[in-house]
Amino acid sequence: LGAWVLVGAAGASPTQWARHADLPVARTEVAAGAIVISERGVTDIAVVGGLTANGSASARVDRYSPRRGTWSAFSQLPIAVHHAAVVGRRGALFVLGGYSRSGRPLSTAWVHDGGSWRALPKMPSPRAAAGATSARGRIIVAGGVGEGRRLARRALSFDLRTRRWSRIPGPTPREHLGVASLGGVVYALGGRTAGLGTNVAHFESYRPGDRSWRRLKPVPEPRGGTGAATAAGAIVSVGGEELGGTIATVYAYRVVERRWLRLPDLPTPRHGLGVAAVGRRVFVIGGGPEPGLTVSSANESLAVRP
Repeated sequence: LGAWVLVGAAGASPTQWARHADLPVARTEVAAGAIVISERGVTDIAVVGGLTANGSASARVDRYSPRRGTWSAFSQLPIAVHHAAVVGRRGALFVLGGYSRSGRPLSTAWVHDGGSWRALPKMPSPRAAAGATSARGRIIVAGGVGEGRRLARRALSFDLRTRRWSRIPGPTPREHLGVASLGGVVYALGGRTAGLGTNVAHFESYRPGDRSWRRLKPVPEPRGGTGAATAAGAIVSVGGEELGGTIATVYAYRVVERRWLRLPDLPTPRHGLGVAAVGRRVFVIGGGPEPGLTVSSANESLAVRP
């Protein structure tokens, strides 16, 4: 693992994943990344929407406190969605697009910043199975399925000051990818172009304002249905699905060193899962333990530090 030291939770060895309280309702295709929100200096994780075991879209939002190790209820979304993109920023929780109950890609955008859910201006085009993050005062929505159920070629940018959307250059078109940011730069990794046999290993970066995305060293293994988060100066990719089953391998891209490192395998391999970092600890929640419509309530984490 080179310069990396992996630190487990209390009671776990330094190279083990830790198991936490299960997600209250098992589901898959939850928001592309579980959301980190801050309230009174305490950081929690919210898991948004998804599909339940019978294939129904959910409006449920569950909130997990790593500090207390417990779950609590959060205000339900105004609509049921799955394959949405989510961003947590300065106490506000944003939910962007996704599929509706009928499987239609949505252009809706919602924010919860204390009291209740509020509708934001709609995105310029629908987006589902995309990824999202915040960088340089903007929310960036990249990849996914857009108009006409085609792969989106353009990314979307929401200016948090003016509350206006714009179309910007997009990464290589694909869906079910992971998106995260570090140091004002947006990173898009993995994904697929259609079914399970079309996974890609693309890894690209974008600095808001640039004219195009930059190709970086690919992920060591193609992966669609993956999640991504930023921890300890690295972009971490967890989970996914392929023709042979769900993906257990976990990789971290050390930005300063410009190289990928393999971390301990995910104990419960899943796709369509929520991935979020609280400090140096990466939490992986929900998702499908087998390809297709399967659900899990697993909540596991791994801490990393340079």
